[in-house]
Amino acid sequence: MTPAINLAKKKKVPHVIHQYEHDPRADSYGLEAAEVLGQDPAKVFKTLLFSVNGDAKNLAVAIIPVAQKLNLKQAAKAAKAKKAEMANPDIAQKTTGYVVGGISPLGQKKALPTFIHNSAEALETMCVSAGKRGLEIELAPKDLAALTRAQFCELCLD
Repeated sequence: MTPAINLAKKKKVPHVIHQYEHDPRADSYGLEAAEVLGQDPAKVFKTLLFSVNGDAKNLAVAIIPVAQKLNLKQAAKAAKAKKAEMANPDIAQKTTGYVVGGISPLGQKKALPTFIHNSAEALETMCVSAGKRGLEIELAPKDLAALTRAQFCELCLD
């Protein structure tokens, strides 16, 4: 069990766990998950950490579809900041307690401001990392938002 799964169980949130054998040669953890699990990439989301206003330790979380790229201007706007940059992977791992490629938005060591791409609102369920590579948790977007105190907003530009 990971902290992400334990949190969902503790809060009695309906969820499904998907496990697969992670291929270390995979270019994209998220796209690999969608492909191996036979899921629509629009339903599988990746968890990205970004730093706010040039402060490497002031982090926020963006949850976006695996096939999309985070727009840092949109991320800054969501966080009500002047600018955003991708977080240093070592700081992201230390702050969340998870390894890169397995960072879950759930059960992080420290509660961070969290933003979910607005496309998730139209989905019945979505998949996010459950806390390690090769492990996904599927749950309702509204439940993910409630557990992470997240806001839905635009985070990518087509």
